[in-house]
Amino acid sequence: MHLHSNIIGEGKPFIILHGFLGMGDNWKTLAKQFSGLGFQVHLVDQRNHGRSFHDSEFNYDVLAADLKAYCSQHDLENIVLLGHSMGGKTAMLFAALYPKIVSKLIVADISPRFYPVHHDAILEGLTSLNFEEIFSRKEAETQLSKYVHEVGTRQFLLKNVYRISPDVLGLRINLEVLKAQVSEVGEALPSTLVFQKDTLFLRGDKSEYISAADEALIKIQFPSATLKTISNAGHWLHAENPVEFFDRVCTFIT
Repeated sequence: MHLHSNIIGEGKPFIILHGFLGMGDNWKTLAKQFSGLGFQVHLVDQRNHGRSFHDSEFNYDVLAADLKAYCSQHDLENIVLLGHSMGGKTAMLFAALYPKIVSKLIVADISPRFYPVHHDAILEGLTSLNFEEIFSRKEAETQLSKYVHEVGTRQFLLKNVYRISPDVLGLRINLEVLKAQVSEVGEALPSTLVFQKDTLFLRGDKSEYISAADEALIKIQFPSATLKTISNAGHWLHAENPVEFFDRVCTFIT
């Protein structure tokens, strides 16, 4: 079972891992910019997301194992690895487990600590989408708006809606498993894991995902880490301020 990816450009391998309920294509615009710097960018769909396979097992151990298999499949080494939110935790674990494969690590708006479940309304809204009665993306958004009030979040979630056939819509995500295993997304990474190489942590100035208290934890597990703040941005910092996000990453990787 191989992970699906969209590979853009040629050069040094650069893997990007999306967050919970996302997909690699969320990063296509930035990927094209990174490829212009001489990188071959791999936009990877993690299991139960995007076009990748569905499976009942879902936790960071298997997500990291999936990525190891992907690197082996594509003969990737000395990679730059970027992960956002859930993808950031996968990236942190992978880098600590396989440091010889990762040259530089970028973690977007997440720390290694535990996070309580906070996706209830979103998952309830996605569950309410009855595609025996909903036949257009606009109808899906109307239904989702009863649960998710922020327009940007709804648009992000609706990228998962696709046409199974000309008359039938469906969701790309494995909603049943993600609902059942949602607590895994917030699990803390083992405190014994350490990654010694260059690491960049980015946080949004309007986000609470990386607090002042997290900085000490980050420095223990990622002793070569630098923490930078993206202005005018919340948790989706790469989408809310893509110019500053690109500049910060560009400076770090070049």
